[in-house]
Amino acid sequence: MKRAHVFCIAIVVMVACGQVFAASYGFTNITLNDPTNAAIGETQLSMSVFDHGSQALFEFYNIGEEACSITQIYFDDSVLSLLDSIAYIDDSDPGVSFSEGASPPNLPGRNAVGGFTVSFSISPDAPTQPNGVNPDETVGIMFNLGSTSSFNELITGVNHADLRVGMHVQGFESGGSESYIHVINSAPMPATAWLGAALLLATLARRRPTRRP
Repeated sequence: MKRAHVFCIAIVVMVACGQVFAASYGFTNITLNDPTNAAIGETQLSMSVFDHGSQALFEFYNIGEEACSITQIYFDDSVLSLLDSIAYIDDSDPGVSFSEGASPPNLPGRNAVGGFTVSFSISPDAPTQPNGVNPDETVGIMFNLGSTSSFNELITGVNHADLRVGMHVQGFESGGSESYIHVINSAPMPATAWLGAALLLATLARRRPTRRP
């Protein structure tokens, strides 16, 4: 099947399942422990946010061929308090297993972005790196929004960095680890990234969440 056809089918599945695409974000490196590793993460890692009424779904993708694993994800919602709680973690991709609470408890390299106050975080179950988000894998976090928060306010907060999302990444082929923080994509995602994200979401949409309150 041609790639264009696969992409269209994936988009139809996303719409049919009620997932309305709201915004996509890339990540920029804040530690620069290794320039090659830093660039790999900036190329392969992305995040999308979906409107689910009183809830919001954050999806994290690792789309590419280079070895690396998202091993901790952090949210700094200390400015606006838009998020109320984690409803569930969708780690239904084979080989992906996460729980609430990250170790280390704060984003490594946070001083490079003026500090980072962790409001929520998730981390892989042991063994850490194999259970993280490796190439062509995804993890989702469904949040309950605050009682006075709207999805539009959430997106505005993310766009203005009043709500910040950071991640710690390990498992690079050359070793080491890097930290990243979200940025607004200033250019369209590459076609391969759109295709990979659509296929991952189409697969995810057919699965039942594994963790609910």
